[in-house]
Amino acid sequence: MTEVSTGEARETSGATTGGLLRYVRATAGDEAVARTLAVAGVPYSAEQLEDQSLWWSYRTRIRLFEAATEVVGDPRLMYRVGAAALQSGLAHSVVLLLRAMGTPRQVFRKLPRAVAKFSTTSTMEVVESGATSATMRMVLHDGYEHSRLDCIYAQGLLSVVPVVFGLPPAEIEHVECESDGHPACVYRLSWDRRGRLPRRRRDRGVAEAELHALRGQLRILQSAATDLVSSEDVDTALHRIVARAAESVLAPAYLLAVRTPGSGVPLVHSAGLPAEEVPALAASLLAGDDLGPRAVVVDVASSRRAHGRLAALYPNDGDTMGDEASLLAAYAGHAAAALDLLIALDEAREEADRAGALLALAHELAETADFAAVSAVVSEALPRIVGCSTAGILVWDAASGSLRSHSSVGLSDEGFSMLRSTALRAEDVPELVGMLADREPRIISQATSSPVLRQLLEGVGTFDVVAVPLLAGTTFLGVATAGWARGEAPTELDGDVLARLRGVGDQATTALQKARLLATVRHQATHDALTGLPNRVLFLDRLEGALLEADGAHLGVLFCDLDGFKEVNDTLGHAAGDELLRQVAARLRATIRPEDTVGRLSGDEFAIILPGLADEQSARRLAERVTACFAEPFRLDGTEVGVGTSVGVAVHGTGSDRTAEQLLREADAAMYRDKQRTRRHAAAR
Repeated sequence: MTEVSTGEARETSGATTGGLLRYVRATAGDEAVARTLAVAGVPYSAEQLEDQSLWWSYRTRIRLFEAATEVVGDPRLMYRVGAAALQSGLAHSVVLLLRAMGTPRQVFRKLPRAVAKFSTTSTMEVVESGATSATMRMVLHDGYEHSRLDCIYAQGLLSVVPVVFGLPPAEIEHVECESDGHPACVYRLSWDRRGRLPRRRRDRGVAEAELHALRGQLRILQSAATDLVSSEDVDTALHRIVARAAESVLAPAYLLAVRTPGSGVPLVHSAGLPAEEVPALAASLLAGDDLGPRAVVVDVASSRRAHGRLAALYPNDGDTMGDEASLLAAYAGHAAAALDLLIALDEAREEADRAGALLALAHELAETADFAAVSAVVSEALPRIVGCSTAGILVWDAASGSLRSHSSVGLSDEGFSMLRSTALRAEDVPELVGMLADREPRIISQATSSPVLRQLLEGVGTFDVVAVPLLAGTTFLGVATAGWARGEAPTELDGDVLARLRGVGDQATTALQKARLLATVRHQATHDALTGLPNRVLFLDRLEGALLEADGAHLGVLFCDLDGFKEVNDTLGHAAGDELLRQVAARLRATIRPEDTVGRLSGDEFAIILPGLADEQSARRLAERVTACFAEPFRLDGTEVGVGTSVGVAVHGTGSDRTAEQLLREADAAMYRDKQRTRRHAAAR
């Protein structure tokens, strides 16, 4: 939310300060203007003070009045400034409005409303008005110190009203003045009903003044159109809309509220309003509520879309004068056209950014071969491509019939933990059952989802979700999701959002298939096809890693060779031998500790890595456990077969510098010695 402001209280229109400086420049030159600013001690440029869209404090106004009077050396300067308002830039819309009223009498009756266009520090009342005379009463509000120069300026302004109609200036009698202790300033005005000039010359002068005002107003509108269209972003355009409207339609306060594309949080710009009042007023403005007679409201809309509404606000009911709506509507039309252009450019830039993000994603995925890395890369890319606030990949586990989160972004730590620990089972989530059945995307809202899904969405802080199935042919791999918090989702999720998510899903599916294929190839290259255990290559690699991490602790290696394996193959066949090896692998896995690694090196040879041992005796005890697991016979083709094992032990201790190959050879040699002892013992019996 931005306020267009000079940093000062909005008490005096730039039409007043601008008229003063333009008069000083015209009569005494640019040097006199510079001296006036220096004497006044105001930290603003002449250009700023002549901008009719800006407002200034009452104090700044009076300091300028005093400084100009001193610099020019004319105690009646402010009267002349007021009397020359038509020539020095009184707001064009005000000139046209005064002309439309028909007679000076009508103008003076409505003059109190006009005062609100220039100042918020005074109230004017009409005491009486006739065909050629009027009495006006002006009261400065509490808290301000009256200036006689301000009073002189007001007299000059009042005198010029008949001039708008081609008549001589009004004669002013200043009956009472607040500077003399009176409760108000009272002015008695009189004017001739007929002009002193010939009618033709008088009418020509009036027409020229009106034409000058019309040209000025057209020039401002054209300049506004150019200025708005040249805005580089929506926020700048909104700022300029308020400033440009304020340049023509003089009002103490403005409010502009615009709906952002995608139903996001409205953009609000204001001027002259207390910050605490702006949110409620903006909401009412966008809702189409009636802001009352003190507000002039127009729609900011084009043939393409309704952007929002613009309001000029006055201090009191009835301060409007009738022309504001048409002028504001003209500015609103330019504003809508500029917003159309900017939004179209933003959308084009967004599409270009998304296309770039899609291309970058394709390059990243081409270089990513790991399943987890693919999921992470896709999740990171989704917010840039889809425009969501949360995203993730959930992988399907056919064995358990459930979806589990594999990667996610945009969640709080609590939301992340909840998602990672939750399994979405098909039996509990109807949305998942439907997706498994028809393989179609789902648009899910927290408000209408099934209980299990609603609880999960609440826990992770997501309200709306688009879920696209990841399909490899007919195989269901999982789901890609894009999510938004409450109120943040685009209006239509089944259009561009869904199309972009499908595109990412297709890339993700291809990359996940490749990652799974590579994982399968790597597994086959490093694991025994029969038992699924690490083969010799992977076993040695893990042993090298364990040696590096031993850091002074004992590390053991057990080398196991089956006793009687050849007899099983010879008597029961190779299929039975293969089944024996699978059962041996299962028993060894069940016997070892979680941190241990068992591998099949070749034929009937197995080895086990034992990290983190307290001493060599710990390795011996684990070897005895391995030997004991062969005590029970194996059941092969319905036949119980007794098979034993010989186990060799090698221990890497403190100060040892053996390699993995050396340690494994030592365990192999120890196994051979154990086998020889077993044979000698059997022969002796």
